[in-house]
Amino acid sequence: MKIALDAQLTVGSATGIGEYVQGLAPALRDAGVEVAELREPRLDPWRFDRRLYWDQVLLPRRAARCGASLLHCASGTMPLRCRLPTVVTVHDVAWLRVQGHAPWYARRYFGAFSLGRYGTAGAVITDSAFSRSELLDVLPTLEPARVHAISPGVASVFGRVERRPDGLTILVAGTVELRKNLAFLLRLLPRLPSARLVSVGPATPYLDECRRIALDLGVAARADFRGYVDRATLMQLYATAAVAAVPSIYEGFGYATAQALCAGVPCVVSDRASLPEVAREDARVVPLEDEGRWLTTLMEALAGEMDAAAARARAHSVERFSWGEAARKTIDVYASIHG
Repeated sequence: MKIALDAQLTVGSATGIGEYVQGLAPALRDAGVEVAELREPRLDPWRFDRRLYWDQVLLPRRAARCGASLLHCASGTMPLRCRLPTVVTVHDVAWLRVQGHAPWYARRYFGAFSLGRYGTAGAVITDSAFSRSELLDVLPTLEPARVHAISPGVASVFGRVERRPDGLTILVAGTVELRKNLAFLLRLLPRLPSARLVSVGPATPYLDECRRIALDLGVAARADFRGYVDRATLMQLYATAAVAAVPSIYEGFGYATAQALCAGVPCVVSDRASLPEVAREDARVVPLEDEGRWLTTLMEALAGEMDAAAARARAHSVERFSWGEAARKTIDVYASIHG
């Protein structure tokens, strides 16, 4: 079996979907699957017109020419026409739930247009049971038997982080966008005078709002917006952070949570979307509307009171977020439509 894998979102600043592809491709090869990673480095996938050209023109053309027997659209979008049987990973349906502030053409393409394509896929993979339920809710004509919830893996390097917490840093990893809700933590920072907040991830216009909030609250000196950082810097931050915080309003999976758990970092997450499913009993799940509990929990983490529990949960988390297991289940999905 040879699989054509859409790897365009590994170009440039690879966020959660890029992480997904970078982990899945080698795991599939380790399991004996031949993988052709399809990408065009000259096209910026974060420019809408470039993304559209890749999805609808270059991807199906290169998939047809690479000798693969199946195309895996790993970025949540699909070509209108493709000669190969197709599996699509739908990471979330955020464009239909929480992206009302985005440009209309992006909402249309990543929302309704993409939704209309999923029914033509041979099979659909979601990152969580939550995302599976969301997809079936917005697309009730899709046969449930064709939708498979497979948890992504986490890169093994996170499991090798040597912890040396500084008792100071609240780490927030992920794209700085509205649904990630970074402003929520900034508003708590005045009541956490011994803490600093470090945000790592690509920026969107929402970053300007976060900067204004930090200035208005007098905490700008303790709010460090790093932008996209390389893997070595990220590993250092996971090593030293006192706590990882994920106050998101909507997540289809939540890589920041899974990575923190595998790194042995105490983690506090909201009670929204997929986060309780990903966290289970290994992280603190706190209602998003309960600022008092967020403050108390973050203070406990900054004081080191959650370190031992995070260390105990680490081995279990590394096993739970294994790319080998994710690849095995993904291959089963390929086989269900490939024969």
